[in-house]
Amino acid sequence: MEGGNLTSGTGGGTLTGKKRQRLDLDLFSRSEGNDDVRMKLLILLASSFLIYSLIVLLKVLHDYWWVPLRIQHFLNSQGLQGPPYKFIHGCNKQINKMRSEALSKPMGLTHDILPRVFPHGYSWINLYGKNYLSWDGVQAQVVTTDPELIKEVLKNSEQTFPKREPPIYVSRLVGDGLVTTEGEKWAKQRKLANYVFHGESLKNMTPAVIASVETMLEKWKDKEGEETEVFQEFRMLTSEVISRTALGSSYLEGEKIFYLLKKLTDIVSRNSNKSRIPILGKFWKTDDDVESEKLAREIQDLVIEIVKKEKTKLRVEKQRASAVIFWDY
Repeated sequence: MEGGNLTSGTGGGTLTGKKRQRLDLDLFSRSEGNDDVRMKLLILLASSFLIYSLIVLLKVLHDYWWVPLRIQHFLNSQGLQGPPYKFIHGCNKQINKMRSEALSKPMGLTHDILPRVFPHGYSWINLYGKNYLSWDGVQAQVVTTDPELIKEVLKNSEQTFPKREPPIYVSRLVGDGLVTTEGEKWAKQRKLANYVFHGESLKNMTPAVIASVETMLEKWKDKEGEETEVFQEFRMLTSEVISRTALGSSYLEGEKIFYLLKKLTDIVSRNSNKSRIPILGKFWKTDDDVESEKLAREIQDLVIEIVKKEKTKLRVEKQRASAVIFWDY
């Protein structure tokens, strides 16, 4: 080493001390610059997340607190009273509690069944009058028992009082039929229903109903002197009648459909008056969500299979009829 020069013994190249210092400083400044970029990127990501979280929080507070309270204040000022709104749940927790209490008591020998099947309504009608405000989650519901108002709603239901979008489980149970549709689609389905269920068609169903009842009574004869659970028997009778009249099949063929429908009905019942946050439902599905989707698909596939079978049977019968006419000629 002489005069501050460094000599490389391998490549024969030389590097002065000042140049080496400048190179080290340059590398350090680059490393420091990369750290600054990383830090700025982390700050940007953290800020974006905080801003997004704040927007979501404000959206939840607006939809689940501010809007319901504003609606409640407005309707209360119009003289329509009811149980107060609770954040997110509305009146659902209170309704479920009152139902559980009513069903836990033995049923009396009386025709006044309203306090048992509709305990919250019975209580609130007595407390707030014939018309009151209730809450299904964040959805405001005006409940009326006034016959004149009910008539007015039924007369103007299409324009003034449109149908409410059903909960997801109910939608999977009833499908896209008369209960949920409106407008032209509803009119078309109503026309088809009228064709199937007009007076003459119902008269033609009488033999099928009689046959189903006779089958049930024959089974009861074998149980003479025994206690029979008639609820289950009448459920099977209803299923048998629907199978023969609507599906054109026996109860055995439609048995699986009714079994799946019962399971889906149990899910609907289990989730009635439960509050759901739509945002969470997009990212996380409950066991009932998965099960109800599966049941709805299976029911649809089975019904389509029966319809195809009936179409094939009808086509064969037409071909036979055509063959008979041909041979007659």
